[in-house]
Amino acid sequence: MTDMHRRAWLAAMAGLAWGASPAAAQRRRPATRLPVVVLDPGHGGADPGAIGPGGTQEKRITLALAIELRRQLLAGGRCRVVLTRGRDVFVPLGRRVQVARDQEAALLVSLHADAAPPGQASGLRGASVYTLSEDASDALAAALARRENLADRAGGLRLPSVSPEVQRILLSLMRQETHAASTRVARLTVNALEGDFALLNQPHRRAGFVVLKAPDVPAVLVEGGFLSHPRDESLLNTPAHRARLARALAGAINRYLAGPRVAGVEALAAPV
Repeated sequence: MTDMHRRAWLAAMAGLAWGASPAAAQRRRPATRLPVVVLDPGHGGADPGAIGPGGTQEKRITLALAIELRRQLLAGGRCRVVLTRGRDVFVPLGRRVQVARDQEAALLVSLHADAAPPGQASGLRGASVYTLSEDASDALAAALARRENLADRAGGLRLPSVSPEVQRILLSLMRQETHAASTRVARLTVNALEGDFALLNQPHRRAGFVVLKAPDVPAVLVEGGFLSHPRDESLLNTPAHRARLARALAGAINRYLAGPRVAGVEALAAPV
C-alpha cells in the first residue's frame, strides 16, 4: 500500500468518526482520474488582506496568482485544479478547508502576500512556505498565523471528538501521513524558488494556520512576498513576475504529483 493509498484509507475509516456519511467514506474513484489540486487565493470580498504602501490589496494579488497557477498546472496535464474562490468574494477559512476535503484533493496550496506585523522590521521581504504546526517555528510565523486566522473568527475545522480508541489511532496515523507529505511539498517548493526569487530567512516555516488543518489533505501556505516592502509590492503587481512565480510553484507541485505519494492514486484503497 502506497503512502497515498494508506492516507486515503485512513481518511475513509476515520471519516466515519467525524460525521462523514458512509457513502462518502466508502466512495471509490477510478484510479485513472487525475489528482485534484486545490488552490486557495487568500482573503477576498470584505477582507482585503494585507495592504501595501502603494495601496495594493493582498486579495487581488492572490487571486491573480491563483488564476495564473491554475493555467500553468492545467497546461501541464498532470492534475485537475479547483479554486476556493474564482472572484472577489469572502470565503470562510473552514469552507476553504472543506473544499479540499470534499474534492479528496491530493494537495491544498494556499496563496498569500502578507505584510510585516507591527513591530517587525520594515525591511522584511521575500517568499516563504509554511506547513502546519501548533508550535510556531518563530515569532514572525506565529504573528502571521494569528493575523491570517483572524480573517475568519468563526473559522477553523471543528471535528467532533473521536472517542473510540481505534479511531483515535487512525486519526493520529492519518495526520502523520499528511504532515510528512506537506513537508515534502514545502521542501520541493523552496527548492523551486531558491536562486530565482528573494526568500525570507529560513523560508520553510511552521505555524498553526487554520487553512492547513485538514487532517487528510497535505497542505502548504505560500507567501509570495511582503506587500509591506516596496520592492515586493512592485514585483507582485507585475504579471510577468507572477507568471514566473507560478511557473516555479507549478514545477514543485508537478514534482510532488509525480512522486511515490500520489502516483496514479486517487481511489480509496482497501486495507492489506
